[in-house]
Amino acid sequence: MNQKQKDAVTGFFVYGSSFLTVAILVVILGFIFIKGIPHINLHFLTANYENETTYVNIDANQASKFSDIGLAGEFNEDGQWEITSISSDSAVKGAVDMQGAAWKIKTGDVITKVGSQDLEALKDGTEEEKNAAVTAGFSEAENGQIRLKMTRLGGGIRPMVITTLYMILLSLLVAAPIGILAAIYLNEYAKQGKVVTLIRFAVQNLAGIPSILYGLFGSLFFVQVCHMGYSILAGALTLSILLLPVIISTTEEALKAIPMTYRESSLGLGATKLQTISKVVVPNALPGILVAVILSIGRIVGESAALLLTAGTVASIPGALTGDSAAGATLTIKAYTALKEEGNIGEACAIGVVLMVLVILLNFASKMITRKYLSKQGN
Repeated sequence: MNQKQKDAVTGFFVYGSSFLTVAILVVILGFIFIKGIPHINLHFLTANYENETTYVNIDANQASKFSDIGLAGEFNEDGQWEITSISSDSAVKGAVDMQGAAWKIKTGDVITKVGSQDLEALKDGTEEEKNAAVTAGFSEAENGQIRLKMTRLGGGIRPMVITTLYMILLSLLVAAPIGILAAIYLNEYAKQGKVVTLIRFAVQNLAGIPSILYGLFGSLFFVQVCHMGYSILAGALTLSILLLPVIISTTEEALKAIPMTYRESSLGLGATKLQTISKVVVPNALPGILVAVILSIGRIVGESAALLLTAGTVASIPGALTGDSAAGATLTIKAYTALKEEGNIGEACAIGVVLMVLVILLNFASKMITRKYLSKQGN
């Protein structure tokens, strides 16, 4: 085989493998987008996952139907009366719940009970029977007020989006400072020898440990020993440990890429070592440090095994860092449960689309912040 033939074979494998890689990526992304896009709408992005039901009191003096209190809508297939529009002077704008707190009724909410009249029990009834039940319910008004049972339909991913953002913020607040400072110490201060070599070896090995092992440690230590329970803080601390090897290794490589002449010039001008590192080395290594942060964001967003064992699978917004109301599911966890437990591949793919968009937006924001910082440094 001559050189020309060898080049042809090499080119075939190089271009063939590149084409295959791109084709696989396009097929995967195409499948997710085709299956997921039809399920994405404003309600999916902004609604809670679980239905929210409450009783409200509304001024309904001399009212006998929903239009009398400024509501327009229709009965759905479940017998519920779904609100399609609310007039500007509607009486429902003064609605209060059973604790006397204001309750904002929105379009899309459904009314399942008027007074003592259960509308859902009449889902197989005629339109006349349903309207008669509404009229009978309004006739029960006392002191000019009627009690309505309202249900705000769920099926959205708003709690998971907020939980994911909380997890990103908390994890980076812990892992980023520790990882960056550790990298600075290893590269700028530590005397190179067996100890530093051992530390780097440990960091490299920690990066290859399966995330489920981090989850087991977090479940035993943070959840049980530290009595945090299934909480967003336990999940964030577990992820922080998982992120440290990535942040340390990437940041250290960025610091090594800065020429030694930069340091020598700064020290030669009379700057201290700390001033040299903070004013010369770190600003020039910032793009590389940003790469570490971006990789960390991607790891946080895509993690599921460690969070299943530490943060839980509750589809609600965490109300605290620890305690009974601190558990929460991220988008990845919800995608897993939607596919594994509910068999809803469309919803899982829709969450996948949101995840990809979220990562792109966070990466773009990180780069814009760094670019703005570098431009200020240049000025």
